[in-house]
Amino acid sequence: MIMDTANTGANGPVLRGNDYGPLERPTGAWRPRLRVSVVIPAHGHQDKLDATLASLAAQTYPAELLEVLVVDDGTAPPLRLPDIRPDETRIVAPLPDGWASAHATNSGVAQSEGDVVLRLDSDMLVFDDHVEAQMRWHHAADYLAVLGHKRFVDYRAGDLDPGAVFAAVQAGKAAELYDADTAEPQWIERIIDATAGLRESDHRAFRVLVGATFSVHRRLYEAAGGMDADMVFGSDTVFGYRLHQAGAVFVPDADSSAWHLGPRQISVRGDLAKRYRAPRIANRVPELDLKRPRANRNWDTPLADVTVAAGTGVQSCVDALLTGTTPDLRVTLTGEWPEPETRRHAPLDDPHFEARLLMESFKGEGRVRFARTAPPAKDAPYRIEVPPAATPSPDAIAALVAHANERRLGLVEVMLPEGTVRLERTAAAARAAHLGVPIDAVWGYERIVAGPLVTAFGASPSGAGDPAGSGEGLGGKARGILRRALGR
Repeated sequence: MIMDTANTGANGPVLRGNDYGPLERPTGAWRPRLRVSVVIPAHGHQDKLDATLASLAAQTYPAELLEVLVVDDGTAPPLRLPDIRPDETRIVAPLPDGWASAHATNSGVAQSEGDVVLRLDSDMLVFDDHVEAQMRWHHAADYLAVLGHKRFVDYRAGDLDPGAVFAAVQAGKAAELYDADTAEPQWIERIIDATAGLRESDHRAFRVLVGATFSVHRRLYEAAGGMDADMVFGSDTVFGYRLHQAGAVFVPDADSSAWHLGPRQISVRGDLAKRYRAPRIANRVPELDLKRPRANRNWDTPLADVTVAAGTGVQSCVDALLTGTTPDLRVTLTGEWPEPETRRHAPLDDPHFEARLLMESFKGEGRVRFARTAPPAKDAPYRIEVPPAATPSPDAIAALVAHANERRLGLVEVMLPEGTVRLERTAAAARAAHLGVPIDAVWGYERIVAGPLVTAFGASPSGAGDPAGSGEGLGGKARGILRRALGR
């Protein structure tokens, strides 16, 4: 029986968290309909590129639905197309004002036309169903980030003849080109195995996206903002986070196999490369806690965007948030904010007297901004609304985030006499909006009316009911929950 995917829904079924188990991926004989663009950033190593293209020429995915773009990132002399390659293969130049893998990938995507983008390193010898295995998933849902499988093998220039590679792959014998027992596995396999193929992963499933071979729908690629072209090393990790923020579900596909020709990039001058990447990833990805030091500092991408409406008690509320144990916040004060007054006027009779005092009070605080409404933000993992009359304890934000992560919640509402504290997970909101469903359909939801979190945001200014630091009240509990949620 041939499965016709023409009636597959535009977006796919509603999946919760990273559990793609309910997804009905096409199996057996099928009629693929999606066009795929394989984008290969490349610099030098013509011999490896020849093997990569030879293996792509022998794919089981229909040739008329496959295009390949090799982005020559400044090779001298320029790379050339070998005789054995997919029918629709071309070499393109990177867009101006950039270099390195991420910029080259963005350049290739911009010049491609496929429904799906499959990014592939130029030193990958892929098995015959590599592309097809990933594409089957994309016919089931359009918000997946599918990861191919690879093993690292010893390789020297001249080891492989492109004609022999093509023949082996076409015959379904790519696995016989190297010894799997002596090949080096990826470190991400430990995480994948420990989380039932990521189906039981927490909110950090994105950390397994480590380049070399992955694919996403073009819509998702664009929704994520593409790759960060400022990242020379580590761009795949940052892109994985961006995909997560855009609502992606991460699917590792062990059938989409490949040989990586040569050792891992990080294995050469590895310690220095890790040092180079660490602060750059930390600045962009809040929840890889091993990358972001436990220091009392701010980062380009905050852990949370906090919104507080102007109102009674707002200055004390914001001060409490800024001096809490979670310093990497971005606070937006919403209200009607006046323009600067430049004419002669009576300042004590100013109808905007209170607003101007508040604006002056936080003028030097870089974490605070003023807006009529909270601007949309895609970078921070959490958006938190706090009533202006709330009195947050030092650990309030940390405890709220830890609670959401420990229970895998996309939306948390803490009911206070002063109003409602609302945490919204950016990734959950993005997926829910794409699918046209409530947030609780894609992540969990909890409404809290009593307990430590209510105390955390509603305690009296004197701290009654919040013996932070005692190890028995909210402070101790929050720190314990936070450590468990971050795996420390």
